[in-house]
Amino acid sequence: MPWIDACAADDIEAEEAKRFDHGGRTFAIFRNDADEYFCTDGLCTHESIHLADGLVMGNTVECPKHASVFDFTTGDVETPPACQNLKTYKTKVENGRIMIET
Repeated sequence: MPWIDACAADDIEAEEAKRFDHGGRTFAIFRNDADEYFCTDGLCTHESIHLADGLVMGNTVECPKHASVFDFTTGDVETPPACQNLKTYKTKVENGRIMIET
């Protein structure tokens, strides 16, 4: 799988997310309070709302529409109404850039 340059690591503050569109797909890149980066599909599995607009706390993101909560380190749903997990993607920081494996 190819690694894709998504953005600068400094583009995302701790406990924030950034939307990244590539190849007709939307991703969400997260930075937790331990300065680790993670990437998931960018749309909530419930109603396709952009998760990068949600509330990031610790290792979770809350969908801004119906408050489903996902663990972005695993993609697991923690709170309904969403019932389908998010797909996750390997993430690394290289030369100050966030790279994701698609």
